[in-house]
Formats: sequence, C-alpha cells, structure tokens
Amino acid sequence: MPILQYRCAQCGKEFEELVRRYDEEEVRCPACGEKAERSYSGEIFSATGKPGKHCSGNCKTCGGCK
Repeated sequence: MPILQYRCAQCGKEFEELVRRYDEEEVRCPACGEKAERSYSGEIFSATGKPGKHCSGNCKTCGGCK
C-alpha cells in the first residue's frame, strides 16, 4: 500500500495518506473533510527506497522507476 501526497483545494492543507491503490477513488482532508487532490510535488522514491531519476510522479503514465 503506497503513501501518497495530497492537497486540499478547500483549505490548502497538505498531507500524506496511506491508500490501498494508486488510483484510490476519494481521499478526504483530515482538517476540513473536503475531497483532496493528489499532489505531485516533493521527492519520488522507487521501490528500493532510492530517489527516482526521471519520475513525473504520475504513476499511471510512468514506465517504472529504474
């Protein structure tokens, strides 16, 4: 289960959430309860724990961390 970064459009809170899948349907902001959007800022790490070299952060279109 991945830990992904989210940002709430309503209150601006940034937080991390443990989700079952990368395409989790809906994540709610812990501060205000509104639906949060996936944030692609910050460092991206591969399954080995090393930083990805050319990762866009969008796992749906990614060719895999190398």
